[in-house]
Amino acid sequence: MPDRKINCLLPIGNDELWVGTDSGVVRWNGVEVTTAGLSASLTHVQALTMIKDRDANVWIGTNNGLIRVSPQGSVAFSKRDSGSGPVTALFEDREGNLWTGTSQGIERLRESVFVTYSAGEGIPAENNGPVYVDSESRVWFGPAVGGLYWIKDGRVERVNSGGLHDDVIYSINGNSTGLWIGRQKGGLIHLSYKDGSYKTDTYTEAQGLAQNSVYAVNQNRDGSVWAGTLSGGISQFSSGKFRNYTTGNGLASNTINAILESADGTMWFATPNGLSSLSNGKWRTFKVQDGLPSDRVNCLFEDATGLLWAGTDNGLAFFYSGRFQTPATVPASLREQILGLVADRTGSLWIATTNHVLRVTRDNLRNNQLTETDVTVFSVADGLPGTEGVRRNRSVTRDPSGMIWFSLSSGLSVVDPSRVGRSSAPAIVHINSIAADGSPVELGGGIRIPSARQRIVFSFVGLSLAIPERLKFRYRLDSFDHEWSGPVSAGEAIYTNLSPGSYRFHVMASNSDGFWNSEVASIGFEIAPAFWQTWWFRLSGLLALGLTGLAFYRIRLLQLTRELNRRFEERLAERTRIAQELHDTLLQGFLSASMQLDVAVDQLPDSSPVRPRLVRVLDLMRQVIEEGRNALRGVRLSNISSEDLAVALSSINQELNSGGETVFRVIVEGSARALHPIVRDEVYRIGREAVVNAFRHSRAKNITVEVSYLENQLRLLINDDGCGIDAEVLESGRDGHWGLAGMREKAERIKARLKVRSRVGSGTEVELSVPSAVAFQVQSNRSRKWFGKSLGHKAQISATESKERNNEHTYS
Repeated sequence: MPDRKINCLLPIGNDELWVGTDSGVVRWNGVEVTTAGLSASLTHVQALTMIKDRDANVWIGTNNGLIRVSPQGSVAFSKRDSGSGPVTALFEDREGNLWTGTSQGIERLRESVFVTYSAGEGIPAENNGPVYVDSESRVWFGPAVGGLYWIKDGRVERVNSGGLHDDVIYSINGNSTGLWIGRQKGGLIHLSYKDGSYKTDTYTEAQGLAQNSVYAVNQNRDGSVWAGTLSGGISQFSSGKFRNYTTGNGLASNTINAILESADGTMWFATPNGLSSLSNGKWRTFKVQDGLPSDRVNCLFEDATGLLWAGTDNGLAFFYSGRFQTPATVPASLREQILGLVADRTGSLWIATTNHVLRVTRDNLRNNQLTETDVTVFSVADGLPGTEGVRRNRSVTRDPSGMIWFSLSSGLSVVDPSRVGRSSAPAIVHINSIAADGSPVELGGGIRIPSARQRIVFSFVGLSLAIPERLKFRYRLDSFDHEWSGPVSAGEAIYTNLSPGSYRFHVMASNSDGFWNSEVASIGFEIAPAFWQTWWFRLSGLLALGLTGLAFYRIRLLQLTRELNRRFEERLAERTRIAQELHDTLLQGFLSASMQLDVAVDQLPDSSPVRPRLVRVLDLMRQVIEEGRNALRGVRLSNISSEDLAVALSSINQELNSGGETVFRVIVEGSARALHPIVRDEVYRIGREAVVNAFRHSRAKNITVEVSYLENQLRLLINDDGCGIDAEVLESGRDGHWGLAGMREKAERIKARLKVRSRVGSGTEVELSVPSAVAFQVQSNRSRKWFGKSLGHKAQISATESKERNNEHTYS
């Protein structure tokens, strides 16, 4: 042991123990104490505390800072900050944050998503230009201030050959044989690097290059090189010769922003005036009308599926089925100027815009199915010193190991896509408090809030210590919200004017990587009703309203009944007067004339030739007098001794069926009730007309009359099994006959409903329904005046009505 004072112990696996002392760190392997496998720098440190993180790194807190030991046993990170003092405590939380305890307090150490190289760390300037990674994982880049540099394993070197040190580099591309570099002034350079030495070949306008300002360079699979200039068009370098193309050949613009060779051999050229393609010697240009978001195309990329993506000043587009398509459902960040894009091995797109660095799920972007978790926006909290992209050819690229490199205006940044959100711990959410109109509500069982409170505020917090400013919340109030709210940053939800009842409030949170916790915090409460919101108050109000309406209805019904009775009485008095006058004048005159004629006939001898004629005249006068008496009897039917409707209808059989050839029956249903005289007379006349028609015209063998005294109506039903009525006659009547028309008019006068149903060969059915309020003089049950059903305003429908019949007509 290097020292007898043991400060800390750390088990490594099942058969190894690290021991931290005042004089260094040693290993106990189960047999002996040894320093084998440990860096020599660990044998002299004062180890105060140790911890192993989830990536198998060992962190050692010393009297002079913090040491990290990689799983391979080397000191991968050793940084001592004299201001922080001794590190006496270490803790790794569930999100992978490392917390250190010192004499000055606690600090958090978090592994950032991006690693950034900026000025002061070997990079000459913050603002960068193009970036390219060769087959040996050497990262080549050109700062905006000029010069060419490469970085590998933390080592940065500047290239001073071929005049590259004093020119601005616009574009870098190449293969295993070397690099092709586009310069601002010096034309096109081919650079070879081997064993620490550089070899350059320069091509300018003197060798046939279209222009010495080369903005975009691309080396094809066949070894040919395409150089796009700032204003001179495109130059193709093959077999030691240049061939130039301009707008005169079909190019959209002589300014070239990017060049790409697709998998099918088509050459694509991004310009400020559209996107041009060259395939089998034919040119074609795509613009906004062909599906591009903007004519200014800044960058091009072909993914592993062969899909061509174009970044423009107004967002992204992809080439499919002969035209470009723009995703419709994208966030505002993807509608900015797209300056660079590339895809990782999982298919996600990494994009640099004028203001954002993003990762987007490619398939969902293409299919217009983007969700919140499909778009990740990175910020300073992820290790980026800034998020502003640069306008250079290939400002975003992927190296052979899958790392994504971004050239930004604030440095050169790299990210490992496989480590982004790899095991994000969900955020923990907790409801802190409830306030009603500013007054706190005590949390606990049976939360009850008075109805007078109009504004209820729920306060909640989420625990995610990685990047807490990215914490988002969603909430929902059962019995009020139909779905979850949209993501919000504020830990507060406000509801106003909630109705009385039981509610449950739910809230969930997402962590810094946008993953939502499946565990939801919830709390139930009840809004107490005011007295006017109680069930008994509402029931009382509803009952009072119903009684008021019923009272108005009954008053109106009584008014209508009185008016109808008055009219009936007037009609009855008028009919009585007319009958008296006819009896005292016309009928008496006929009687006097017949008596005088009878005396004259008696005085004539039997052999007189005039006597037979006078006898015939006398018989006609007697017939007229009899018919007049019958008519007067009908007019004054109200005064006959019998007021029973069924008895009156029964007497018709004696008049018309003296021989007894037809079976005639009268059936009474219910207890007979006193009828209004006018109504009784009209019902009798309608019934008599129907019975007379059945005897005289239908040749019926059976006639049935039903008189039903129902609660809400008087119903008269007359059936016969005669020959029936033709449909045309039933519809429009028979010329010269007024039976059906008269029946209908009588029914209308007493507010009744008349139905006549008949079919040729199947008999006839006549149904008359009179509302009880019209038909009956006195209600049988006084209580029904206020609490009964509506009297007589809806007639019963007989059972026979439900049968399907032809030629059915209703008169009302």
